[in-house]
Amino acid sequence: MKTPSKKKTSREFDFALIVGGGVELTNEVEDALFEARCDDATLSMRHGLLYVEFSRQAGSLQDAILGAIRDVRKAGIGADVLRVDACDLVTPSEIARRIGRSRQLVFQYISGHRGPKGFPPPECHLSEGAPLWGWCAVSSWLADHDMVRSEERLNAEVVAAINTSLEAARQRGRNPKLAKEIARVLRAH
Repeated sequence: MKTPSKKKTSREFDFALIVGGGVELTNEVEDALFEARCDDATLSMRHGLLYVEFSRQAGSLQDAILGAIRDVRKAGIGADVLRVDACDLVTPSEIARRIGRSRQLVFQYISGHRGPKGFPPPECHLSEGAPLWGWCAVSSWLADHDMVRSEERLNAEVVAAINTSLEAARQRGRNPKLAKEIARVLRAH
């Protein structure tokens, strides 16, 4: 007897893509995106960039975002996706907002005065007195200590991996020789 395969249930995921390349929001661009299956998106221009907000049905956030990127590219509008609009660098206030807790509690986690030890260190602006933490590292620590669902960690990892890949591709396009040299040196170490 054949065992039925487990099928992912479809859910709705909300996210936004930032599209660059000098595209203007015209009726032609709207029509092309609609015909390329972006009929679940709201389009607007923000700071000279096309901002595409999706409410997409998919089995996972990864499937939703990658499908949306594929559909935007398929539209042939002369632009490409720059990134998923989700900032990986967060302040303690933003961490508190994302987890629905007070800033004071987050500062206590950071300092080790409350909760489990080992809160991740900040990733940048260490010398400026306004450090920023990587949401991937923070959500991982929070999930490890049952303070957020493990799905939150996975979603942060998915968005970070997609944005890293999109940025690496842009760098290879801007200066292929430099990108190749840096990749070679980093692989050697």
